[in-house]
Amino acid sequence: MAIEVVSASTMTSDETTHMARCVGGDRWVVSWLPGRTVTGRQAVTAMTIASAVAATPIPSTVEWAFLDHLALELGLTANEAAFLVAEENHDYRKTARPRRGVLDE
Repeated sequence: MAIEVVSASTMTSDETTHMARCVGGDRWVVSWLPGRTVTGRQAVTAMTIASAVAATPIPSTVEWAFLDHLALELGLTANEAAFLVAEENHDYRKTARPRRGVLDE
């Protein structure tokens, strides 16, 4: 599991499509935590959780305990974090298609 920081503004992982983006200072938004900003350290934790959930669909008891410990830093339980990682699983790294506007008809 590797988390890569790109130009100090984006975090990605080779295990998951989730990502984190810096929005200024030490404030980050994470793809599976919509509507929240977190610190850089919390963003690394969030990316670690997303990578772990992607790599292990059915975690062992020890892995759940580790995820619970990590999720606590984000104010979540392991179950909540795993649910959000799965629920918010959009590939933001893909190039967006242009939206068709009303005037394009």
